[in-house]
Amino acid sequence: MIETARLILRRDTPADRAALHAMWADPRVMADLGPVKSADASDAALAKHRSYHGEGLGFWVVEHRGDGAVMGFVGFKPGAPDTPIAGALEIGWMLAVPFWKQGFAREAAAACIVWAWRNRDDAAIVAITSRQNAKSRALMARLGMAHVPALDFEHPLFTIGDPLRDTVTYRIARP
Repeated sequence: MIETARLILRRDTPADRAALHAMWADPRVMADLGPVKSADASDAALAKHRSYHGEGLGFWVVEHRGDGAVMGFVGFKPGAPDTPIAGALEIGWMLAVPFWKQGFAREAAAACIVWAWRNRDDAAIVAITSRQNAKSRALMARLGMAHVPALDFEHPLFTIGDPLRDTVTYRIARP
């Protein structure tokens, strides 16, 4: 568990499912991430992220310290195979719409980066998003990450012609 002034980052529990399902089913949240997910697809995503726990990775639920609201999902996974970031430590985040534009994503992601430097020996952390995702790209820059054009790629999970296929890579080196 990671705690910040406003947030608790923790492993998911069955009680979190409804809030996480709602987030993955929201077209506004998923606009730059991929298709909305059904409840079954959301459960599969949760199971996939749990599978990284054995590697010391995985995503945490972002919980509001004040009222316990489930705000989103943030954490680490290995970079996808068959991409330029294969096996790299990849950070990602997503928050439900009511929690946008309040600094929560930055607070959660920054806490994760601090956790990684303290608990892992990776030389760098990467983040990816669709080229069109200006909000995530701006957050990556605010986190001290730099765009690495040589690592940009066409994401194999998206079909040719899908604007989400054009993927940019940002990186931050261990201080």
